[in-house]
Amino acid sequence: MSRVGRVERTTKETSVLVEIDLDGTGRTEISTGVGFYDHMLDQIGRHGLFDLTVKTEGDLHIDSHHTIEDTALALGAAFKQALGDKVGIYRFGNCTVPLDESLAQVTVDLSGRPYLVHTEPEKMAPMIGEYDTTMTRHILESFVAQAQVALHVHVPYGRNAHHIVECQFKALARALRYASERDPRAAGILPSTKGAL
Repeated sequence: MSRVGRVERTTKETSVLVEIDLDGTGRTEISTGVGFYDHMLDQIGRHGLFDLTVKTEGDLHIDSHHTIEDTALALGAAFKQALGDKVGIYRFGNCTVPLDESLAQVTVDLSGRPYLVHTEPEKMAPMIGEYDTTMTRHILESFVAQAQVALHVHVPYGRNAHHIVECQFKALARALRYASERDPRAAGILPSTKGAL
């Protein structure tokens, strides 16, 4: 059974298309108009082994906020759609990723309940190219709200802003991959004592 999500989101500020195949090979086609954000979304696909297509046109003449936010919302909604009934998945996933001097620890529960805990070093450089580094938390908030997952992201240390943000996306990709993969010992079983996720 194919686990694919497709979401189109159109407002006066943005037009977004996201397609994700959870059982892909890491093939990506990303275009948001924000170079560093494209690079981060590419990490999600490649390290998650998700086939991921993202096509966003936004009001970049204002700034990148709406483009980044609406893309994250659509990505979360597509991920939730692709998960389907969640029967037979691992549900929980975690990964720790170093990137030179930076380290990210990510843990996810595909619980059906949105919650985010996010910490990263203070006094980061405010911009990476045209990417506002304060948007990383907002991307995660937006994704969590639509995907309906509990997500804990912790960066205990790091100096380079590019590395601090990128290791978060790489660890997130791996944690989502591990949580959404099918557990061969739990075929046909919903991983919840409540009987619902």
